[in-house]
Amino acid sequence: MRFKIYEIEHSKDKDRVSYMPLKSIEKVEPSIYKKTFDAEADNIRDPEDVFDLFNYREGHPLHNGHSLSVSDIVVTSSGAYFCDTFGFKKIDFDESKVDTSDLVRILYVQPHKAPYVAEIPNTLESFQRAVEGYIEQIRNNDSTAILFDDSAKLRHKEGNRYLADGSIVAGNIIVVGIEDEEWRSLTDEEIKRYNDQYAAVPEILQEESEKDVGTTMYL
Repeated sequence: MRFKIYEIEHSKDKDRVSYMPLKSIEKVEPSIYKKTFDAEADNIRDPEDVFDLFNYREGHPLHNGHSLSVSDIVVTSSGAYFCDTFGFKKIDFDESKVDTSDLVRILYVQPHKAPYVAEIPNTLESFQRAVEGYIEQIRNNDSTAILFDDSAKLRHKEGNRYLADGSIVAGNIIVVGIEDEEWRSLTDEEIKRYNDQYAAVPEILQEESEKDVGTTMYL
């Protein structure tokens, strides 16, 4: 299921409402929140499952926040939910008032799964967290690049997709735009192009993946 998580940005928390229960907050103000997750996760049905994922289970590589806490907001297809002292309370939450200028739109491709669009902070740390390792970058023949863990095969990560030259990329993959040597959000056209390219999920033998070892550019 796809969902989003918002948490209060401390530099904007003038009234010190972080970690306060809903009954102690006069009004939940979206403008002091930041988006820390906008992606998909397996076995999620409701906000309680989200809480369990980020507090008691493995979390998610695209999460760029703390463990789910009081005053955080979870947004699903059924609405916005305030993480309260006990459980979640459904609230009105205008997501358009949240500053998301620091986020980039990427295509995220995991082994054995269909690709999907996600948003993450445009920082090296968030990209490394997403691929779960140090970044290796391969430029495509347009203004985009593929990012992945530079030691994925040495760490025995599962093969993910074949590239145009027949080589194999293992572990999580990010497709991102490039402009003036900086990462940027993908355009709608680029998302469609690479979503179509990576839509098929190939069967890649572990032995085949680990034998296909090479290096390109490291960041």
